[in-house]
Amino acid sequence: MKKYDAIMIGFGKGAKTLAGKLAAGGSKVAMIEKDAGMYGGTCINVGCIPSKSLVRSSGLAALETEASFEEKAEKYRLAIEEKRRLTDMLRRKNYGKLADNPNIDVILGKASFVSNTVVQIVTDQETVAIEGEKIFINTGGTPVIPAIEGLADNPYVYTSASLMDLDQLPKRLVIIGGGYIGLEFASMYAGFGAKVSVVQDGEVFIPREDRDIADAIKEVLEEKGVSFYFGAKTEKVTAQSGQAEVLLNWRGEETVLQGEAVLIATGRKANTAELQADKAGVELDKRGAVIVDENLKTTAENIWAMGDAKGGLQFTYVSLDDFRIIWSQMNGGQYSQAGRKNVPYSVFLTPSFSRVGLNEEEARKAGYRVKIAKLPAAAIPKAQVLKNPQGLLKAIIDADTNLILGAMLFCEESYEMINTVKLAMDLGADYHVLKDQIFTHPTMSEALNDLFEI
Repeated sequence: MKKYDAIMIGFGKGAKTLAGKLAAGGSKVAMIEKDAGMYGGTCINVGCIPSKSLVRSSGLAALETEASFEEKAEKYRLAIEEKRRLTDMLRRKNYGKLADNPNIDVILGKASFVSNTVVQIVTDQETVAIEGEKIFINTGGTPVIPAIEGLADNPYVYTSASLMDLDQLPKRLVIIGGGYIGLEFASMYAGFGAKVSVVQDGEVFIPREDRDIADAIKEVLEEKGVSFYFGAKTEKVTAQSGQAEVLLNWRGEETVLQGEAVLIATGRKANTAELQADKAGVELDKRGAVIVDENLKTTAENIWAMGDAKGGLQFTYVSLDDFRIIWSQMNGGQYSQAGRKNVPYSVFLTPSFSRVGLNEEEARKAGYRVKIAKLPAAAIPKAQVLKNPQGLLKAIIDADTNLILGAMLFCEESYEMINTVKLAMDLGADYHVLKDQIFTHPTMSEALNDLFEI
């Protein structure tokens, strides 16, 4: 049995970064990945990178308001080709970074635990077992498929990953799920020219956001032609000739939606079902996520978990920060999950929505006396230059300390701007630092001068 200093199960961001660092220090590392199409992890293959490539192409297509559906469908086909080129290139680079290292063995196969030190790998040719002093789980997430009649083997039903490999733009897209992934795809496909319907079982649109922000996002999506069905229970999905039919119970009435494609966007869960974690003494929660402590150690002394596999925030940059925690702990440092603060997130609508910290409702419930700052995106010169002045910016400030409690930016390039706000929050800066900061012009970031002018 071959022995390693470290075994990585899953080629995600945290594991591949840790593998490279350990190998550079002379450790012998095994990297196990069950799918050759996933070298480099979820983000570059079926997540952030391909979807944002399509978002960019969609935004450009949406500017051509006089283009026919057929013309936009051709732009979509070309965008899918570009997405494949991009992900193929990144996948090869990520594979080569590890496979070309003499201290790393990249093994293609399905891994499961035999014990807390032994991992079994089923490859196309054989079943082998390897032993590791330390083992790291970074197996990512997988879509949650709800128990709706007719989803299985339906040729018109897609996940977010499989939809991005559809060469032909659907004229009508039905999205089951009104969360951030569903909304991102709604904005993207509406930009390409599809008629999009979003079905949500709850009555409240994006409930974790303040109502003024949620209303602004909903208004922009509806202007793109997106239709919403709130409080709708999906009863059945059937395959007809050339399309799917989605049967809803919508507020007590039977409603049928038709589409050439149906996207299931009802959330993601930890991808741990095949690990046989119990054989290693690794406990999972009721959703299948690996239970970890503040240092990302599992209930097995020599096993850690990173990224989506451990539950919580499902972002690539969190997986990278998980690497920092483990590396810190391995080298005598003190960084842990307790030290992680002000984690921002972005939803790549057009325009994008980004947030960090508390919203107004949360801040008031927490007992803060707050000052609220708002700015319409139309007031930002660069938004006009970018031909998309839609949106709303909002910041929450502690009236007693002048510290920034949170910010919600619904505007072009908010995904860049939010990082500046996060940095100010991390440094404990008075909001006047952003109010009086010198920003280049014309940029979206200079809008922070006006937003914090309160």
